[in-house]
Amino acid sequence: MTVTRAPLAFVYDRCASRSHRQLHMRLEGCHHYAERMGWGLAGRWFDLGDHALSTHRPQLDSMLAAMRTEAGRREVVCLVHTWERLATDATHRQLLQRRIVKVGGRTATTFGDCDRPTRGAVLLGRHP
Repeated sequence: MTVTRAPLAFVYDRCASRSHRQLHMRLEGCHHYAERMGWGLAGRWFDLGDHALSTHRPQLDSMLAAMRTEAGRREVVCLVHTWERLATDATHRQLLQRRIVKVGGRTATTFGDCDRPTRGAVLLGRHP
């Protein structure tokens, strides 16, 4: 009998504003979504200030390193509240999503969107 481990969620967000109230609400929403899906929670990574708007994202890089480590053991998911939490520009967002795929992960939103099917399942949700 093969035991399939639940995916491991790596929550990511970014916030350029001084107020972090919305950021914390989005992070909590991601946490609750992961719980509802039965996913483990690896942690939360978020880029602030200028890093939230630039192509250099130190916390995203740190998260990707952690995802790479776990990807060989189980399915890993970068969980964001909405696609815009990666980047508002679609081209930039797709480049970031490719980086996530390159380390062995996939990206999902709390609205049920996903950039590729889960292992062993057909995805019936929306796509970016």
